[in-house]
Amino acid sequence: MQADYVIVGAGSAGCAMAWRLAEAGSSVLVIEHGGSDIGPFIQMPGALSYPMNMARYDWGYSTEPEPKLNNRRLVTPRGKVIGGSSSINGMVYVRGHAGDFDHWAEQGADGWSYSDVLPYYKRMENWDSGGRGGDPEWRGRSGPLHVSRGPGRNPLTQAFIDAGVQAGYQMTPDYNGQQQEGVGPFDATIKQGRRWSAANAYMRPALKRKNCNLINAFARKVTTENGRATGVEVERKGRVEIIRANREVILAASSINSPKLLMLSGIGPAAHLRAHGIDVIADRPGVGQNLQDHLELYIQMAASKPVSLYKYWNIPMKGWVGTQWLLAKLGLGASNQFESGGFIRSRAGVRYPDIQFHFLPIAVRYDGQAAAEGHGYQAHVGPMRSKSRGQVTLNSADPNDAPKIAFNYMSHPDDWQDFRTCIRLTREIFGQEAFAPYAKHEIQPGAEVQTDAQLDAFIAEHAESAYHPCGTARMGRADDTMAVVDPETRVIGVDNLRLADSSIFPRITNGNLNAPSIMVGEKAADHILDKPPLPKDNARPWVHPNWETQQR
Repeated sequence: MQADYVIVGAGSAGCAMAWRLAEAGSSVLVIEHGGSDIGPFIQMPGALSYPMNMARYDWGYSTEPEPKLNNRRLVTPRGKVIGGSSSINGMVYVRGHAGDFDHWAEQGADGWSYSDVLPYYKRMENWDSGGRGGDPEWRGRSGPLHVSRGPGRNPLTQAFIDAGVQAGYQMTPDYNGQQQEGVGPFDATIKQGRRWSAANAYMRPALKRKNCNLINAFARKVTTENGRATGVEVERKGRVEIIRANREVILAASSINSPKLLMLSGIGPAAHLRAHGIDVIADRPGVGQNLQDHLELYIQMAASKPVSLYKYWNIPMKGWVGTQWLLAKLGLGASNQFESGGFIRSRAGVRYPDIQFHFLPIAVRYDGQAAAEGHGYQAHVGPMRSKSRGQVTLNSADPNDAPKIAFNYMSHPDDWQDFRTCIRLTREIFGQEAFAPYAKHEIQPGAEVQTDAQLDAFIAEHAESAYHPCGTARMGRADDTMAVVDPETRVIGVDNLRLADSSIFPRITNGNLNAPSIMVGEKAADHILDKPPLPKDNARPWVHPNWETQQR
């Protein structure tokens, strides 16, 4: 089996590249270990808590004991299914802030500033505000990735926006437009009530072409000859075989599995590879390093009125919601329920937002466990730019062994101050007049948790991953010893090998990572095809005029 381009991973970036490369006439073969994404639990937005907790769709990874989080092992879901993590995520669509990409360029990712990537966001989007405002001049309207807004009918959803404005924050009509900072309605990768994953947006159209094929197989390593990638060794139907790439091998297997595959292939920190008996093809000390994530907490409130989604949290009502969705793709099942939120700055002197809110009109955990108190609401909140860094390393040279994942969460002292600020600012918003008709009492952390020490203890026990791992094969200039790929996504030190997924982020972006991961796939496809990049878009994003002296 062979093709011009062999892509490992049918996830957010891999699907986008498969479509663009096939569209250009190249033969493409995509290797995906996961199975089909057909089924109500994975396609229904309202059922988002199910696929992430199903072994059928998830690699089942967890961290090493995290020393600063009471030695807890945190789950690290990664999509093992067509569409990858875009098929099991919360569907919240966030491009990231302009400042994130300008920072990438400053760190050596030449050609990846905001003016460089904005045209790719517009190319990939098919945006529909659903009549809930927006910033159409900044958005794409004809791309394959459908982005929409929920109806925002629950009164709590609007109450969060009103309370944010009452607390002194801007109301932004479109955080993916000119102004991210503020509170407002949220975007989601949902089309006509259905999850619009990278599989639906890109892979299915690609597979309609004769020059694109998808095979179900487990990638073991990249094969190389004389410093040049030649193919991928896979296990398929109980047999080990080689799939040859006539032009290039492209890794898009996630920020956990892409560095793992590099190291199994002899590309990574030389001493670590030798310790596992792996021949060194290219000594790249940055492989697996620079691991980042967003941590978050749920600040939960009990509601004084039965206005939350809790009334649907029983078998008969879930059945009704499911039936509505199955018959007409309507009702609560057609939304991820994250229909409002915001981005704010933690203090004066921070140039652009470093805190994100996801508001949810029910008090419930990501694993689907509702708060025992019944009716309630919550904000997921966490810092955007933690200074802590972790690593992905090998447990052994056996491809079937899971890698060792150590985020080193909260290992930088600044992270504790940032998280305390997140909690206190969330409480301030929940204390505004807009929530007065609904507020009963604080469920979590609880009104008695006030001092720094009490808040730190709560953080250590309850902080959870927002499931945004990235950075483990950092993009930079070819002479940067810690860079793994150059700005054209070529793996440094090995010919005919590229890597394009969230692994290459020099630093984590604001918000959820599906959108920037797809953008990476879109832009990488042009580099692979040696096409000139899309013309820069020099539109100027909004920055608070008094950011140096005011927090809001």
